[in-house]
Amino acid sequence: MKKRPEKRPSLLLSFIPLLVMVILLFFTISIFGSDALEGGSQVVLLTTTAVCSLIAIGVCGIEWKHIEETIAGNIKGVGTALILLLLIGALSGTWMVSGVVPTLICYGLKIIHPTFFLASTCLICALVAVMTGSSWTTIATIGVALMGIGHAQGFGSGWIAGAIISGAYFGDKISPLSDTTVLASSSTGTPLFTHIRYMMMTTIPSFILAVAIFLVAGFAHTGDSSPEQIAVYAETLRSTFRISPWLLLVPLATGVMIARRTPSIITLFLSALLAGLFALLFQPELVAAIGGAPRLGFMSGMKGIMVAFYGRTAIETGNPELNELVATNGMTGMLNTVWLILCAMCFGGAMQGSGMLTAITRFFQRFMRRTLSVVSSTVFSGIFFNICTADQYLSIILTGRIFRDVYEKKGYESRLLSRTTEDSVTVTSVLIPWNSCGMTQATVLGVSTLTYLPYCFFNLISPLMSILFAALGYKIYRTVGPHAAPADTPDATTDTPAADA
Repeated sequence: MKKRPEKRPSLLLSFIPLLVMVILLFFTISIFGSDALEGGSQVVLLTTTAVCSLIAIGVCGIEWKHIEETIAGNIKGVGTALILLLLIGALSGTWMVSGVVPTLICYGLKIIHPTFFLASTCLICALVAVMTGSSWTTIATIGVALMGIGHAQGFGSGWIAGAIISGAYFGDKISPLSDTTVLASSSTGTPLFTHIRYMMMTTIPSFILAVAIFLVAGFAHTGDSSPEQIAVYAETLRSTFRISPWLLLVPLATGVMIARRTPSIITLFLSALLAGLFALLFQPELVAAIGGAPRLGFMSGMKGIMVAFYGRTAIETGNPELNELVATNGMTGMLNTVWLILCAMCFGGAMQGSGMLTAITRFFQRFMRRTLSVVSSTVFSGIFFNICTADQYLSIILTGRIFRDVYEKKGYESRLLSRTTEDSVTVTSVLIPWNSCGMTQATVLGVSTLTYLPYCFFNLISPLMSILFAALGYKIYRTVGPHAAPADTPDATTDTPAADA
């Protein structure tokens, strides 16, 4: 039988799966509310995957085998991220049961003044993320502790999570240890430190503005907390956990492993294992209770630590708010996120394998005339990819690959593309509820994506800052050679060095 020739999907056909996804998500969220991410959203993604595949096969003549291979490639590409996600769940459980997080909370309540809490939170998370190169690890460790401190000081969950995420994503973005930073530079053919230095021009002003907003909000804070209430929180934690400065050896050892550039998977596993050992030493009664025994023994200790790694732990403190704070779900709590990521990879693979993403991108490319339109189109495309692929890694790769030739033909240095990619993709991934980043941070912090979204000021400002710099034509570098495009009016006075100073 003669094979039917393939044809490119039209723009109209390419938008159909996205339209179906938006409609189904609307009804799913209306029906299930905040529980939509526990299964409903995953069904929507699989349904739209089927819609996309049927159009590709029935209308465009694309073989299912090609779409299947693309989906498999996408899933393979997030394999490491899924393992990291499970280890983050284990880390969250063991750091809580061992008393590491409660110790950080108790000390933090003494040190951080409520007026400067939000700004301090943003700065602390930024520093930790620069050293770790991971926003996920930062949020899962120090971020969880800061959530507890913020609640004790009377701040809303949205404000606290917004400050944590703003700082963590700033540090992740400029850290040479960050996988997204390395991916953005490599996918656009830009040297890593050239990319980081050029990205500083838009990233630092965005961060300064975010910290300023958090500082103003801190001065205007009129929460219902009081020194007495904070003291009650600290005393309750001390009566439930053994608080000791020795427990700080766990985050210290984690920091040493990070500084020695130990692979993330090894670092997170060893950190969780060390926290489990400290739980046996410092919280034997809690471990025994989790293991279902009146006192600690070999079997009850092993069971208690394993449950802290993978299962739910409900520790009774006598305070309902603190009960919710110290409760953990371990690796089990990450399974919905893993499920969501797998379904998102199926949808992204179908869109990519069918050529629909390429068709939609060509639509954006039609508007690329001047520097402002080129950068703006890249920003909106990056955000668009975050929405429809639900994964920042895939979005970074697609943005870099698709726009690389466009920037080269128009005479722009690759660093402009790498910076714009990070300004649009990396920071906005956490703002999308069904994106792997949005779902992960919402799960880790216990705050829904739509609740913290309005307060992630750094993440909201960064794409706008990238567009602003393009409009001003500030430091828009061009290649030197016969293929360089004519300079736009805003760039006419801009230097065009061939290499970094």
